[in-house]
Amino acid sequence: MERIELDEAMLQGQAEIWRYLYSFADSMALKCAVELRIADIIHSNGGPLTLSQIASCINGGLTSPDITTLARIMRLLIRRKIFTVHHPSDGGDLLYDLTHSSRWLLHDSEQTLVPMVLMENHPLQMAPWHYFSQCVKEGGFAFKKAHGCEIWDLASRNPDFNKLFNDGLACTSKFLTSVILSSYKQGLSSIGSLVDVGGGTGGLISEIVKKHPHIKGINFDLPHVVSTAPTYDGVSHIGGDLFHAIPNADAVILKILT
Repeated sequence: MERIELDEAMLQGQAEIWRYLYSFADSMALKCAVELRIADIIHSNGGPLTLSQIASCINGGLTSPDITTLARIMRLLIRRKIFTVHHPSDGGDLLYDLTHSSRWLLHDSEQTLVPMVLMENHPLQMAPWHYFSQCVKEGGFAFKKAHGCEIWDLASRNPDFNKLFNDGLACTSKFLTSVILSSYKQGLSSIGSLVDVGGGTGGLISEIVKKHPHIKGINFDLPHVVSTAPTYDGVSHIGGDLFHAIPNADAVILKILT
């Protein structure tokens, strides 16, 4: 009996290793769905679509996608509950639809994680994960080991990556804005100036100032970040390094992404 239990435990252990070994495929399939705009295609239709209908809309219908590959990707995303599939009562083709998860993959939605999915799964962001063992052996930071510089330095000389990084962080700020505005009404009404330290392109501070126009808003981040920030009424963009000094204000807000 003990031998049988040991064999079953070993088989279960092997299964767990295989599961973790291929878990990266989930992120890649998610990125694929975003790049192909699958959620947007279904959403634009207003209801579920067959695989062929989804394929016909990819790239504006200008190409003929590989249906077999698309089916495999959708099968994985359905198992992960990103999309759902229905069997029509008339026996027709399977119909694919959105879930609460895939609604976060809509490009033009106010509540979207598309920029974060694209940023976190970009090759430049994936490379540092291969340096964990070196970090353990030698210390230091994985990003710098992978690219020879800190992420901020790379962003400062790579405009495309800078935009990707800033857009990724900006989309997460939107989720917190309504919470901050509803939870700190009294505190925000009693200050005259507020500096958002590490405020990115200024999305959060602009919404605070819009709701409380008496506040003088200051968006503070690295120069290459604020150089691409839009103009907002009541908000000044200031470039600098928070480890050296920050602008004077009545209050400071600092959002940490973990």
